[in-house]
Amino acid sequence: MNALRTSALMAALIVLFALLGQAVGGNSGMMIAFAFAVAMNFGSYWFSDKIVLRMYKASEVSRADAPELVDMVDRLRQNAGLPMPRVYVIPSDQPNAFATGRNPEHSAVAVTNGVVRLLSKEELEGVIAHELAHIQNRDILTSSIAATVAAAITMLARFAFFFGGGDRDRGGAVASILMLILAPIAAMMIQMAISRSREFAADRDGATICGKPQALASALQRLQSGAEQVQMQANPSTAHMFIVNPLSGVMGGMRALFSTHPPTEERIARLMDMRV
Repeated sequence: MNALRTSALMAALIVLFALLGQAVGGNSGMMIAFAFAVAMNFGSYWFSDKIVLRMYKASEVSRADAPELVDMVDRLRQNAGLPMPRVYVIPSDQPNAFATGRNPEHSAVAVTNGVVRLLSKEELEGVIAHELAHIQNRDILTSSIAATVAAAITMLARFAFFFGGGDRDRGGAVASILMLILAPIAAMMIQMAISRSREFAADRDGATICGKPQALASALQRLQSGAEQVQMQANPSTAHMFIVNPLSGVMGGMRALFSTHPPTEERIARLMDMRV
């Protein structure tokens, strides 16, 4: 069901992109914008992992540097049938973690200093298993494409808004303006819905990998509380990558609608109902 929902949301995002491109410049404008989005996706696919790891000043660690952490990742990735990912530590007190990389063979798991200090061994295993599930399900590729297309929609709308475009007589000025204003908002909401859908799947599959859904549920509760209490200098465009939203402590109203993650309470309830 999650896979079907994700596919539908991705299709909606692509259709929205096509409609905006056509509104801005007709069929030729749509094709030019599509080619630009493909180029952006190519760059995102190959270089997004390096960019985000550098953004958060993550340092790669070896077994000699952090034997317990690396051994834990190694043991769990064997449970998942995955190649060994690179392991990184982020110098942040907020308890959090994310996975990145273009495919299982070129992947990385990054954890903050805060998450290593805060969680018990079983809870940390649950967090790492969740991130390995993202790698196993190739969610990083899906989220990268969604983020890139959403960004392309926003850039295209801004360009058209300031420089004009489209056939005003055919489409109507009011309709064109509404499309330019609403398309980026719709793209952001679809991107966030995709992210929320994949988080549920990663919770489920992560619980299977570690064999302890209750431990992951406990970890999520403590991580959510920690993210609300300890702020992190996180870029909103990468918030969807983390196991809990790193901006939880600074989010205001309409939280559920514009959140990159499903409600933690619902995630915990689903995990507690699991029997592995």
